[in-house]
Amino acid sequence: MTARATVQPWPEADASVLAPVSEHEDLRKVIRDIIGTHADHEQVRRAADGPLGYSDDLWRLLNDEMSVGAMAVPEDRGGLGVGIGMLAVVLEEAGRALLPEPLLASAVLGVRAVLSAPHGCIPAEVVDDVVAGRLIATLATGPGADASLDATETDGSLTVSGRIGRVMLGATAELLVAAAGTAGGEALCLVDLRGVRGSERRPLEVLDHTRRQAAVELVAAPAHLIAGPEQAGAVRSELDVVRRIALAAEHVGMIDAMLDLTRTYLGQREQFGRPLASFQVIKHRLADVLVDLERARSAARYAAAVFDRDPASAELPAAVAAAVATEAVVRAAHETVQLHGGIGFTWEHPAHYYVRRALGDEAVFGSAHAHRALVAELLGI
Repeated sequence: MTARATVQPWPEADASVLAPVSEHEDLRKVIRDIIGTHADHEQVRRAADGPLGYSDDLWRLLNDEMSVGAMAVPEDRGGLGVGIGMLAVVLEEAGRALLPEPLLASAVLGVRAVLSAPHGCIPAEVVDDVVAGRLIATLATGPGADASLDATETDGSLTVSGRIGRVMLGATAELLVAAAGTAGGEALCLVDLRGVRGSERRPLEVLDHTRRQAAVELVAAPAHLIAGPEQAGAVRSELDVVRRIALAAEHVGMIDAMLDLTRTYLGQREQFGRPLASFQVIKHRLADVLVDLERARSAARYAAAVFDRDPASAELPAAVAAAVATEAVVRAAHETVQLHGGIGFTWEHPAHYYVRRALGDEAVFGSAHAHRALVAELLGI
């Protein structure tokens, strides 16, 4: 394992970063209204089972009306410049509804990746199209990707060949951010997947139907350089930090939705002439989920606030947020199924979708134990 420099125990930030923000709540209401109209549970199920794995109409609406891809883009790059903290509000609501649209993959990570490239390395129209959601970019980085790629430069043109065992939205995305070996070391490239001859994209059977995955085989696919061997590590580290913060925000929304779903059910279901929610043992279990929700919410929002202030100091808060939120969402999913009784175990019930998303995220992005190990590594423990 490569040695890492020990970070300071905890970046200081004023407690006000966790206070309610009126702009955030206004945005939350608008997003929740959109989702309530276009993405109830049945609509999400149909979209996830459709050709793209998500609703193209809702994706266009989120980009054209809400500019989700441009939210965290600096104003000097043509974005809204409102930061990850504002975008996290959208991600919380997306998590509540289990949206299959490529918010995490493209609007958050894909946009961040293409903006990391030096000016001119990626055509301006490609960058603009990713930010506007007209092109879907996904990432294949980290141990779960199981990637083996090589980049070759010929007459000033870069091509990438090799295989990737697992890519989110790998069967439908137009662009792929991936690490590839070069003569000077590992570089980070943006691979164009549109109409590449000889390449293959094979959909995989996955636990979570709202996050499709595919195995990708590339044969001399055209690519653009995002970061050379000297800068690739730093860019990938920042993308990992953003991914942990974004995923924690999604998990906060999921826990919130599961708590609402379970509390409503227990208030309506009766046993011995009393609502189940009136029994003390049930109240204690709901209270435990609420505590988990508040822990995860505080950790996720703090990490986002620190990142917006100083991305370089956000690695530790992001790792803590990922550990807390991953553990909390898995526990909440199990409680949701258990407290719904027999109906919670059926595929038709929404609880099952939350279980699959929680366990699917844990498998793809890392368990709470893995995130805690990173925290310990950062602290030099």
